[in-house]
Amino acid sequence: MDKKDEIILQQLDVIRSMTERNLRSVNSDFWGTPLSPAEKLGEKAAPKTPDKTPGRAPEKKSGGPEQPSEAPESLPKEDMKDLLAELDGYIGLQTVKEEVHNLINMASVYQLRRQHDLPTTDMSLHLVFTGNPGTGKTMMARMMARIYRSLDILSRGQLVEVDRSGLVAGYVGQTAIKTQKVIEKAMGGVLFIDEAYALNGRSENDFGQEAIDTILKAMEDHRDDLVVIVAGYTDLMDRFIHSNPGLESRFNRFLLFDDYTTDEMVEIFRMQCKKGCYQLTEEAQPLIRDYIAEESADDSFGNARGVRNLFEHVLVAQNNRLAAMEKITREDLMTITADDVLRARGKVD
Repeated sequence: MDKKDEIILQQLDVIRSMTERNLRSVNSDFWGTPLSPAEKLGEKAAPKTPDKTPGRAPEKKSGGPEQPSEAPESLPKEDMKDLLAELDGYIGLQTVKEEVHNLINMASVYQLRRQHDLPTTDMSLHLVFTGNPGTGKTMMARMMARIYRSLDILSRGQLVEVDRSGLVAGYVGQTAIKTQKVIEKAMGGVLFIDEAYALNGRSENDFGQEAIDTILKAMEDHRDDLVVIVAGYTDLMDRFIHSNPGLESRFNRFLLFDDYTTDEMVEIFRMQCKKGCYQLTEEAQPLIRDYIAEESADDSFGNARGVRNLFEHVLVAQNNRLAAMEKITREDLMTITADDVLRARGKVD
């Protein structure tokens, strides 16, 4: 191997490290998680160990729904001003943010009346999130858990995310046990059930109804320390809630998550760039907008999740361009060019 080959291999290793770092920063939430100080400096991350920080749940080990962890610790209470600032800083979701503000005001007054020994009416904090994939439903469920914890409505404030497979078993009597274990993990926090309509019986021998009955009982028995949020496509969720009187009586607040506009998705892409320490050249900026507008015309695009996928495609194109260069600067590693965007779109061979 000659000197030039060694240099190329070193450059490829740098590119690979940068790519892995930036893709790690893209979380299931469309804005991703904040980078650590070491990652911001481009340093190699140390091997991960289980997070022992008080109030933080272990990270998910897979890309699927978050699996309930053993005895999650209580999250620290946060300043409501900080939470509201974060909420208002979310891109889009204007109607949802207004409804969340209403919920916060209602819950705050409810708590004050209790503190002053004044009578209170039953307040249902269980929610139905409706909308297409990638519109921020999971992110907002996590925010609601933090808000309810900070208002002392929930004792721990963790989010436990499941779908049908995490609740329904295959044999008689097992579903109630499986669902109860999930509920125990969610106690003191929020149980978030994605695509909840899938619990509706698919046949006479389906055990989804057993899971629903177990959840409804837990909502009644633990009304003071358990919040349930169900989510899914708008029409399917509407039919699901109105298919059962027990569901109708407990879920009376619906939050509709609208699809993002092209401008909002462009803003999300820019935020991904900012978090990953990337800069778009002037020529690349209108091409990104065209790319998002073209791809999002497909109903299966996935809103913010689709933006995340486009972001990754652009990074692949940038990495391929850098790999062909003999000398790579820090600025090169941070720059996304028009050529990168065109190659990601398949407009350039």
